Amino acid sequence: MSRFFFDRFFARRLSQRGYSTSWSDLANAFNTRPTTQLNLSLVKENKGLFEVPELSSYEGFYLLKDRCISETNGLIQEAISENRTRKMVEIFDELSDNLCKVADLAEFIRLAHPSGKYKQAAEIACGAVSGIVEKLNTHKSLYDALQRVVKEGDLIPTNDVDNHVAQLFLFDFEQSGIHLPEAERNKVVALNDSILHLGQHFVAGAANPRKIKKQQLPQYIQHVFPADGDNVLVSGLNAESTNPVARELAYRIYLHPDPHQDYLLTELLKARHELAVICGFQTYAERALKGSMVETPNTAMDFLNLLSTNLRERAENDFNVMAMMKKADNPQSGALSAWDIPYFTQKYKKEKFKVASSEYSPYFSLGSCMEGLNILFNRLYGISLDNKEIFNGEVWTSDVYKLAVTHETEGLLGYIYCDFYERDGKPNQDCHFTIRGGKLMADGSYQLPIVVLMLNLPMPRWSTPSLLTPSMVDNLFHEMGHAMHSMLGRTRYQHVTGTRCSTDFAEVPSVLMEFFARDPRVLRTFARHFQTKEAMPEDMLQRLCASKHLFTASEMQIQLFYSALDQNYHVRHPLNGNTTDVLEATQNNFYSLPYIKDTAWQLRFSHLVGYGAKYYSYLVSTALASWIWQTYFEADPLSRTQGERYRRECLAHGGGKSPWNLVADFLQKEPLPSHLVESIIHEVDSKNELMEQVAKIYKN
Repeated sequence: MSRFFFDRFFARRLSQRGYSTSWSDLANAFNTRPTTQLNLSLVKENKGLFEVPELSSYEGFYLLKDRCISETNGLIQEAISENRTRKMVEIFDELSDNLCKVADLAEFIRLAHPSGKYKQAAEIACGAVSGIVEKLNTHKSLYDALQRVVKEGDLIPTNDVDNHVAQLFLFDFEQSGIHLPEAERNKVVALNDSILHLGQHFVAGAANPRKIKKQQLPQYIQHVFPADGDNVLVSGLNAESTNPVARELAYRIYLHPDPHQDYLLTELLKARHELAVICGFQTYAERALKGSMVETPNTAMDFLNLLSTNLRERAENDFNVMAMMKKADNPQSGALSAWDIPYFTQKYKKEKFKVASSEYSPYFSLGSCMEGLNILFNRLYGISLDNKEIFNGEVWTSDVYKLAVTHETEGLLGYIYCDFYERDGKPNQDCHFTIRGGKLMADGSYQLPIVVLMLNLPMPRWSTPSLLTPSMVDNLFHEMGHAMHSMLGRTRYQHVTGTRCSTDFAEVPSVLMEFFARDPRVLRTFARHFQTKEAMPEDMLQRLCASKHLFTASEMQIQLFYSALDQNYHVRHPLNGNTTDVLEATQNNFYSLPYIKDTAWQLRFSHLVGYGAKYYSYLVSTALASWIWQTYFEADPLSRTQGERYRRECLAHGGGKSPWNLVADFLQKEPLPSHLVESIIHEVDSKNELMEQVAKIYKN
């Protein structure tokens, strides 16, 4: 039975199983704006942010800060005491938990709270915790106590998890250079400070618009860009403009080399390399990848080179299709260029699959999507998402929902606060914040995790709920994957709970959720019109899912290029030429489209700061998610048996198990570069085949 006809068979089975055509309480809640509910008998009582009583006022951050300092000092004394009665790793984890409870909460409030007083108090708390961490990083007695335990064993018997987490703490310690002579240790501190400030300035400059005189542009193009007196502002690539000249000019102007940005990047790379050498590594990439799944830069590059070899012909086939489209638009238009890719990708979707966001959004109300997630999680894990009452003072803005994540036999697993709607001053990035990590408590209970999911969805109107585009649905599922990693982890230590694991594994649960978001069998469970409640027509559903696989190889190739560039910047020092020379050489090796002279795309690539030497993680996570999907969920994406196994053998461990061992045990095969590439290429080929099959069926 072909996959397409299997999907139709599966759809009939869903209907026979009796999926409801009315909205659930959860869907109804998310299809209206949230309201802060007050217990009428306690109207004046302020519960405090996240029900932390001290945070009924911004001044509570000062109380939390002082308590954190006091408790930290007590834990330090316990750790270095000769009469200690607990495992060293338990003390260190409590120390970490004590700091994270204040720092993570304060960092989120600093970014998200609309009140200046709360922001300022949170920033002071963040600064205080940073000061404590700096003190710990220079506390030689504390380091010596931990090092003795790791090397010689603890006074109290330990297990493999204890030893693994203790080694992680030791590595974190040594990242600050505490094991070095004082002069070199002071140099490490200075370099870390320099790296922080260089990175901040580089990220800020990466988003700056480019201002040029109007007269420098053809008159018929000037209106495309915002005016600023006699100048125009180019603040992006205008990638979806129908005007090819506007696309080209925006690309060349916005990405024109900026000497100051290049200086910042060069100095950042120099400082990172010097830091790595002082700490005993040959390169910064070697330092950054220690403890990751790939472990070494050589393994990362083996993966990238092998993927490049296998992907190139497939990517070039994608580009050939786009080149023919460009030639059909204008026979005199010339060769396909980098500025054409987003435009012709969207054009192809619209023409071949008739996919327009406005057509699909009515079937993806926020409420229906949340109901779909609830159905999926209930089927896979036996858990439910329950919209909970929000008390006075509990949230930072009124448009926040609170979800209790409850297992059918285990009870409450944790809380997810959903800050989903766009508003002035809110960070314009979809992300997941850990407010409190889960951990096993001394009395045998479990400290429940608390997370925030932040999106930027359109605000619901009086008669219309928030309607999501297909890409917004993908983002919602992606971020919920992070949240469920936090909720379903059941680790002994909070230092390794949920997403607190190696970067090249942390994205696997979220990327895997994107596979569910584009599977017709999952979408059929919830894609219903917000007014009529009718299911999305089958032809629309198939066209949408097929369009999500369009030009997979070329999209992956550009991520491959970014990953290789990031590695080359961090494994070669001094650079062979300037940063743009390295960009051009890397592009020629890893990307099918040529470098555009006098452009410096890398100076806009802010991920070089946050991901330094780890951008490859996106591709490794994609490979692993694809492998997990093919092995366990492709046959039945709603399988409880496979869901339970995935939770038990994968999600539950967080970072408490070596990522290599975790993956090898779960997939029953070592995650060697060849196996990772094999899973990606299988996914690319199978999705291309499915896309063409659907395109033929619905071409009329």
